[in-house]
Amino acid sequence: MNRLFFGDNLDVLRGLPSSSVDLIYLDPPFNSNADYNLLYGTKRGGPSQAQSHAFQDTWTWGRDAKRALDEVAERHLEAGALLDAFQKLFDGSDMMAYLAMMSVRLIEMQRVLNDKGSLYLHCDPTASHYLKMVLDSIFGPSKFRNEIIWRRSHAHNSGNKYGPIHDVILFYTKSDDYTWNRVRVPLDDDYKQSHYKYLDGSRRYKRQDLTGPGIRKGETGLAWRGIDPTPKGRHWMRPPSELDKLDERGLIYWPPKDGAWPYLKLFLDKNEGQSIQDIWSDINPINPVAQERLGYPTQKPISLLKRIISVSSNPGDVVLDPFCGCGTAVEAAEELKRKWIGIDVTYLAIHVIEGRLEKTFGRDIRQNYHVLGKPKDAEDARALAARDWLEFQKWSVMMLGGLPRERAGADGGIDGIIRYHRVGIEQPNRAVVSVKGGQHVGVDAVHKLKSVVDREKAEIGILICLNPPTVAMKREALSVGEVGPPSHRVARIQIVTVAQLFSRAPVDFPGVIDPPEVGRSPLPPVKSRRKRVEGQIEMLLPISNEAESSTLVKRPKRATREVAVEVIRPSRRDRAG
Repeated sequence: MNRLFFGDNLDVLRGLPSSSVDLIYLDPPFNSNADYNLLYGTKRGGPSQAQSHAFQDTWTWGRDAKRALDEVAERHLEAGALLDAFQKLFDGSDMMAYLAMMSVRLIEMQRVLNDKGSLYLHCDPTASHYLKMVLDSIFGPSKFRNEIIWRRSHAHNSGNKYGPIHDVILFYTKSDDYTWNRVRVPLDDDYKQSHYKYLDGSRRYKRQDLTGPGIRKGETGLAWRGIDPTPKGRHWMRPPSELDKLDERGLIYWPPKDGAWPYLKLFLDKNEGQSIQDIWSDINPINPVAQERLGYPTQKPISLLKRIISVSSNPGDVVLDPFCGCGTAVEAAEELKRKWIGIDVTYLAIHVIEGRLEKTFGRDIRQNYHVLGKPKDAEDARALAARDWLEFQKWSVMMLGGLPRERAGADGGIDGIIRYHRVGIEQPNRAVVSVKGGQHVGVDAVHKLKSVVDREKAEIGILICLNPPTVAMKREALSVGEVGPPSHRVARIQIVTVAQLFSRAPVDFPGVIDPPEVGRSPLPPVKSRRKRVEGQIEMLLPISNEAESSTLVKRPKRATREVAVEVIRPSRRDRAG
């Protein structure tokens, strides 16, 4: 099954089995221009928060880049030694971050490639020479096949330097026995006119030398028809016996001058096209009004990806694009009957790819792939809500540390439950969660949630909205009152927006000693912790787990976390103030 992953491609790559991919094409953001390579903008015209944050974390020097550098040193001797050398040149720079973060990912890509697999890394000349050294260290210099030059535009005005009109595509293979399908390209009209300028009746042909440089022993070094190429340091390209057969078929051109050397006739109507060379000038950039243009600033033409996929994979093979952007490689792989895996850091990209696939292949294409991953900012969350409301409900409840409902249908106003422990109360408390979408969520949603809280005997209710609440909704939520100990009373009905789900503490729990048990990482055990709680008078009791607290019978002793509490009572002067 084809898969679209939302998230950090390093995490996804680590989860893929070794030797499970036949072809990798990657077009990572170029280090040379961060603004130019941001993937998608928000509705207001700027980059999404997840995108900006991801670019900053990935391609600027910081903790993550240092961690990547250390990991490369631990996992790969040659690549680690190379990055050590780079660090002397680029220490603490964005280029060093770029190379470290790319290296740790390329190590994983080399692992997931099978023995017949190939990798194409699309980059610009700013860092291509450094990336080639990284690839040499990971794949081995002998696994380098080509540096492909793609002319991405015809002209570029760049002031006091030559116009940069090309990208670099580095081609490596996992082994010497790799998939290779010869693909030919049609001859252009100018080439036909300049080279196929001779006529044999009505057939156009060009002339090709029948000799090659160097003296050879054997038949190709013998004289033919009185002509000996050896004195001129050359040899026949074919044995004289084969040359006789070609002459009988009228494929040899004999110049009228005595003693002139013959040529081979190559007829235009027999030409199947030219083998692809390492300079690609026949694939034009996307026309501004082309149907395939999506508005993505660095979108590549689908013909470019079709060429790569056709040459280095077969139908049924798995194609991986770990920086899939607007999905050109994904669409090309689908059209060429390959399986595919796409990864991107922004859910908006996933959303665009899904729309692109549906436009090209119809709605049924959604049955042929899975989308995996979670949003990283409000824009991504809204895109998820638009695509799959049930998945959005589950995701938003889990963001609060709750258990979501697993099935669609009548939910009684409950989309999730959050269990938490309060100070001094052995029985866990509950919060019910209701998730509402649409543009016109109003006071009625608050009324319904209050009824659900009363019915379920829950302590608090949480209303998650796509958009900020109205003044009337806030007023109605406040009118429901507060719960909790005197030291920490909170609103019984709390309204949380999608943007707030990404904050540190979107919900205010009443007098909580432990955070919600679902969706959060467990705290590391500590010997003691000092809490300063203003006006707290409750004693802290050992807290049982949920299973133990379901009944008040005596249970065997279990390990508890010791908590030291300093009780501070405010003075009357403080109260009056």
